[in-house]
Amino acid sequence: MKAVRFIESGRPPEIVDIPKPVPGPGQVLVRMGGAGVCHSDLHVLEHGLGGLGPFTLGHENAGWIEQLGEGVSGWKEGDPVAVYGPWGCGQCKTCQSSAENYCERHASLPSYGGGLGSDGGMAEFMIVPSTRLLVPLGGLDPLAAAPLSDAALTPYHAIKAAAPLLTPDATVLVLGVGGLGHMAVQILQALTSVKVIAGDIDEAKLAHARKLGVKHTVNTRGADLAIEEISDLAGPRGITVALDFVGAQPTIDLCARTVGRASRLTIVGLAGGVLSYSANNPPYGTQVSIPYWGSRTELMEVIALAQSGAIKADIETFALDQAVDVYQRLREGKINGRAVLKP
Repeated sequence: MKAVRFIESGRPPEIVDIPKPVPGPGQVLVRMGGAGVCHSDLHVLEHGLGGLGPFTLGHENAGWIEQLGEGVSGWKEGDPVAVYGPWGCGQCKTCQSSAENYCERHASLPSYGGGLGSDGGMAEFMIVPSTRLLVPLGGLDPLAAAPLSDAALTPYHAIKAAAPLLTPDATVLVLGVGGLGHMAVQILQALTSVKVIAGDIDEAKLAHARKLGVKHTVNTRGADLAIEEISDLAGPRGITVALDFVGAQPTIDLCARTVGRASRLTIVGLAGGVLSYSANNPPYGTQVSIPYWGSRTELMEVIALAQSGAIKADIETFALDQAVDVYQRLREGKINGRAVLKP
């Protein structure tokens, strides 16, 4: 079968033919419907993953059950499923509470998940090691639903953690209206009555945010002007919750300068910025959060939101053999919403 493979750090992905996998006891073979293309993949390609590899990329996956391994029950061939991405040990306290994204034994695991050390979903088929990592999709199309497992789950987890602050008089700043950010604004609008401000340096992405119903958008290319505009919109209280889906130095600095006291500054993006602290900067009472993905039960909730029609990933679909070009387009910021590879 055709697969998009990580070979080693600093080397572009390769599209190769590998044998079709066979599920072992307790495992499930999934026929892929779609695999999302994520900025995290670029970090893996450029910096590697702790010496792991080679492996098939794709950690944002959905498809149909193709074959059940020995001993698997409760599922049947043809069931549409999303694959939960962060694979923990399944046994520690956090894993038992469904939060495998915070597995206590992560440092000793041989892989972080499919597409993150183990073979992922940028292929025709994918092995899922346990049925606990599958969530039924019901009537959702796996191609369109693939981004829910990360691009929607990650911001949902960050937003849910900030729930006590998301009162109707709160203002939330979403920086970066890309794959995760365009889902974040939808989730905020579906779950809360907060004022949402979307910030980006790309006017096309700001237009996308307005299309999704965001009333307040700010081009953040000019930092001082952007801070003034955001502060005027937020009023004396300042930004209540800042969600930085970029994580570059300018976006982290912008968040730190616009959040108010007793606020929450959440850094999701991995662009290498550093948050500095000095007295009252960020302001007193500010919570700083660095979330990672979300729990299995939260993925169920995200899928329920999508099934209700409250959220929907905007996708651009590409064939597997276009993967190298798609990653380059992602680097250049030329993907609106989420790119999804279809076998």
